[in-house]
Amino acid sequence: MATPPHIRDVGSGSQDVSGLIGDAEFDHELLVDLALSVGAAVVWWLDLGADRLGWTPGLDALIGVPGADTGTVRARLAELVEPLTVAAKTATEWQDFELEQPVETPAGPCWLQFRARVSTRGTTRALVGVASNVTGRHTQQQELADLADRYRLLVDHTPEAIVVHEAGRLVYANPAAVRFVRAASDEEILGRPITDFVHPDSQEEMLRRISKLTVPGAASDPADAVLVRFDGGTTEVESVSVRTTWEGRPAFQVIMRDVTEEKAIAAQLRHQAALAEHVSDALIGTTPDGVVTCWNPSAETVYGHLADDAIGQPISHVVGAPLDPVAVLEAGGVVHAVHRRADGEALAVRVSAARADDGYVLICADETARKRAEHHFTSVVNAIGEGVLVVGATGLVESVNPAAERILGIRAREVIGKSSSLTELYDEAGRPIPTTHFPSAITRTTGRAQHGRIVCARRPDGRRVWLSLSARALTQEGKLPSATVVSFTDITERRMIDSRLEHEATHDALTGLCNRTVTINRLSPAARAHRSGLTAVLFIDLDKFKVINDSLGHSTGDEVLRVVGTRLSRSARRGDVVGRLGGDEFTVIAYGVTGADEVTALADHIRAELNRPIPVDGRQLHVDASVGVVLAEPADSRDGSDLLRDADLAMYQAKTRGRGRVAFFDVELRERIQRRLQLEQDLRRAPLGDELWLAYQPIVDLRTDRRTAVEGLLRWTHPRYGLISPGEFITLAEESDLINIIGAHMLHTAAREIAGLATDLQLTVNLSARQLDDPWLVSAVRHATHKAGLAPGSLCLEITESALMRDPALAARTLAALRDLGVRLAIDDFGTGYSSLAQLLTLPLDTLKIDRSFTAGLGRSDEAEAIVTSIIAMAHAVDLTVIAEGVEHGEQLEILRSLGCDQAQGFLLGRPVPLAEL
Repeated sequence: MATPPHIRDVGSGSQDVSGLIGDAEFDHELLVDLALSVGAAVVWWLDLGADRLGWTPGLDALIGVPGADTGTVRARLAELVEPLTVAAKTATEWQDFELEQPVETPAGPCWLQFRARVSTRGTTRALVGVASNVTGRHTQQQELADLADRYRLLVDHTPEAIVVHEAGRLVYANPAAVRFVRAASDEEILGRPITDFVHPDSQEEMLRRISKLTVPGAASDPADAVLVRFDGGTTEVESVSVRTTWEGRPAFQVIMRDVTEEKAIAAQLRHQAALAEHVSDALIGTTPDGVVTCWNPSAETVYGHLADDAIGQPISHVVGAPLDPVAVLEAGGVVHAVHRRADGEALAVRVSAARADDGYVLICADETARKRAEHHFTSVVNAIGEGVLVVGATGLVESVNPAAERILGIRAREVIGKSSSLTELYDEAGRPIPTTHFPSAITRTTGRAQHGRIVCARRPDGRRVWLSLSARALTQEGKLPSATVVSFTDITERRMIDSRLEHEATHDALTGLCNRTVTINRLSPAARAHRSGLTAVLFIDLDKFKVINDSLGHSTGDEVLRVVGTRLSRSARRGDVVGRLGGDEFTVIAYGVTGADEVTALADHIRAELNRPIPVDGRQLHVDASVGVVLAEPADSRDGSDLLRDADLAMYQAKTRGRGRVAFFDVELRERIQRRLQLEQDLRRAPLGDELWLAYQPIVDLRTDRRTAVEGLLRWTHPRYGLISPGEFITLAEESDLINIIGAHMLHTAAREIAGLATDLQLTVNLSARQLDDPWLVSAVRHATHKAGLAPGSLCLEITESALMRDPALAARTLAALRDLGVRLAIDDFGTGYSSLAQLLTLPLDTLKIDRSFTAGLGRSDEAEAIVTSIIAMAHAVDLTVIAEGVEHGEQLEILRSLGCDQAQGFLLGRPVPLAEL
């Protein structure tokens, strides 16, 4: 290496150190100080002003060029100390420099340390230094550094958590410690009290342990502790604390090992040991030769041998039967055998075998009780009348009891091992049930039990049986598919009975037609919604049936009704519903009609069929029918009851027109009927509300033109409808049996009012046919006249000719009783009832009233005058007073005078007026 041009060679290997130092005028104390700081060293220096480099002997060997010439030594030295010489030129006095450089020597690589200090003596500035071989120390430091790195790697990668706490706070934590407490990094841990991470139950023991560590290096015994994690959980650890120092201060290093899994394993082992002790099965260990080495308490219970007596004995001896573990393993690991207890009792045992390191382990399960129970269960199942099938998890039949063979017509040996869909099933509507929807299939695949499913099964012989079937999973752990037990009862006979009862509940017993309930259901909006076109409801009522039933007896009437039902069924269209509503009322429901013309044609066809003679007991009977019709659109909101009601109203309308008619329902008809029903209800309350009152029409004596009597005419002022026509409400009263109540009320009122008006005025009151039939009529008349103070002779009761002719004998008796009271009697509307003079002679009558229809013809018709002349003549012949009704014109009045009529009444002579206007 060439000498740098700015450094001159002044060194000599033969000069002593003191001469060189003196020559350079260096400070001796400085040199000694540098030399002492490094131990054995070689001195070198550099005159900073003159750039002269010098050294003491031995430098050549030290820097790796032993025996080299001065130039080589100087070049090597200049190269090694160059960083110091460059820095020294700008350094202050007494500034120290230190440099370590690697050097290759013949003995191998080494490390040299150069230490130097800037010194000034007079005007001379020099860098004085020493060089020493520090290879040993450097190697030692490197080894220490390597050792520290290895320790750090060991600590960082150890699975055990290591922390250092000083003054109770954490100053170090390795990665495992960070993981133990579920921290994100050691920054979340360092600086915090160690007690933050120790469960309160473990803190006292931890403080007690470290309090005993008084000298560095002292360590505690391993102890259990519980760490608290950042996620709120805990970790069980085994910890050891060691007294140490941290930056010169006393501290404690804690090494922790996670024993959570270890404790779990230990607990599991303890659990397994406990199971071995308490398991209900006999657990037996043997040597390879079959000598017992282990005998748990259950084995003592099962076999009756104590463990002390069994251990060391051959296994076959203590179980009372040959038992070779090898043979059990060769048979698949599980066999069933019969063993004997110590007392000789036979045991049904399931033996399981497994190899162990030092022999075999046998598990002997005592199945004696289960086998006995299975035998009892099988006996019971075979004895019961209910069919039972067991279907395995694969869907194959595993067992069949005798009842199932009998009910389904199968043989167990032929179906066991076959698919459970061994027969066809149908639902209650007769539709085939897919095999995937069989109750057993549903339970097997879903685990859901099926209870009381009604199905029809086809037997191999073709016969069908109805079954009430249930299915339930045999296993309860929820594993699917599961084995299933299917049980069923033959309900074929009960089904037939139910069907018959259902038919009887929905059909008329006499005719076999649908009854009212079914008819109403078939007319519901839901039943009509899917129908196209109109729905027609024909309400059919037989005419003159009551005569047949009353005169010929109920058996004949029943036969007529049966024939009518048959003819109606034949007359109706295909798909129509024919029903009997009760009595002689029938109905036909015709779906999809086009309009009124089609329904009218159907009704006429039905009436024509019913009009044909009905032969019963040698008689040819005839009936006709009145038909009421309702037409309903598919969207009509009326229910079945409403439609029948409206059809009934239409039928009633048909009867009022003369029977044997067809009438269609309309809204006006309903309103009229509703008004009629409302009036009937209100009429019952009318006498209590002073709504009924009497109007009086005068009766005039044609000889004197004096008013001799008044006729009391009942009037009704309705609070809603106003004045109601007598022709409307009197008819309602007669049809609803109110006429007796109203008649009595009218009689009392009229008697009281006329008695207070004049003593010589006669009172005429009408009696209806219903009143004439009332057995209390005579008493009512007696009471009314007596209470009002009216003389019975001042009262004349008018009875229509038609009422007298209904039951002449009864009428005669009633009229005689009234005559005995002193009451006068009159026949009203004479000429309209087809009575004869001979009949009239048998009745105790006083007066005859000519009907207004004859009076109206006077002056316009000779025939009317002739009839009136005859009536007057006949009445006078039997000493009856004659009164003409409806006189409205003077001509009529004069003709009546000329014909000798006794009295008259009509608008000409006076209109009916209230009592105050009379």
